[in-house]
Amino acid sequence: MVRPIPVLPRHPAMTESLVGGAMPLAIRPTAVVASAVVKAARQLLSALERGDRIDAAVLRHAMEAAFGASDTSGAWNWKTAYDACEAATVLFLRRYGAAMRAKAASPAAMLPMLTKITSLLPTQTRRSLESESLQQFSTPIGLAFVASIAGAITPTDVVLEPSAGTGLLAVLAELAGASLILNEFGESRAGILTQLFPAVSTTQFDAAHINDHLDAGITPTVVLMNPPFSAAVHVDRQMADAALRHVGSALARLPEGGRLVAITGAGVAPDNPAWTDSFTRLQEHGRVVFSAAIDGVVYAKHGTTIGTRLTVIDRAPAEDIASFPSSPGIAPDLPTYSIGS
Repeated sequence: MVRPIPVLPRHPAMTESLVGGAMPLAIRPTAVVASAVVKAARQLLSALERGDRIDAAVLRHAMEAAFGASDTSGAWNWKTAYDACEAATVLFLRRYGAAMRAKAASPAAMLPMLTKITSLLPTQTRRSLESESLQQFSTPIGLAFVASIAGAITPTDVVLEPSAGTGLLAVLAELAGASLILNEFGESRAGILTQLFPAVSTTQFDAAHINDHLDAGITPTVVLMNPPFSAAVHVDRQMADAALRHVGSALARLPEGGRLVAITGAGVAPDNPAWTDSFTRLQEHGRVVFSAAIDGVVYAKHGTTIGTRLTVIDRAPAEDIASFPSSPGIAPDLPTYSIGS
């Protein structure tokens, strides 16, 4: 039986923090591509509003209209088209998310509404060189919502997303009224973020060292993150500890009382002997309050069935750094988490 995610006040309650001067993303040639992606997303938004399914033909038409060329010309590829679908999801939630939240009797009641959006989108079956090398698997919107609930985000919060992708986690923090700090190393996706979140400065640092790179005046109170599971910037081999490098650096940036919510591979668990020592070291700086695996079916529409894990760490002293919450098992789907109960 999988335990509910602890929807509890963070320790102690955080007050509003200041966002310092993040380095804005420079204007690059990819800005033209990003603009076209968002143009396609706005056309796809109209389809989502009608409840129409976005199949390959609909998606191709939107991309060709936005780029003025077909994919065979090299102006765009199908991974770019999937980014447009994700951007359309961001735009949909920005427009209708507040009404959806008002209609939902509980946080769990939001999940069927989000599942409906997902069902209208195509399954992501193709990837690009950039998406492969940087392991760009965006967070499914239902899982992103669960992560945002686990973050206990309020309008006084400043939320950092170190690997922001196309903004699927960020838009839910925005929906909760929080201020945003966005970072995305991938150039194409960083360009899309600047189009979708024009009021937010987007940086392009290596998120494995986010604490070293961010301006000293930037103080988030919540971190939502879905780091690469085993990829590292400028390293041409898999790094098994890549995700925890990202987690450790982001945790170091949080002040006491902050909360970090991370999505990692299912095996990156405190009770996995391969990772116990790493989590023990993490607890020198923060306390693991929840960790549970999720069946890979959650990621099926994003082109993979790899199992994942949601882990919540509070920036608070651990009474015993070698002691962890018991593992609640593997959730077969998101509703099993019984969020909000």
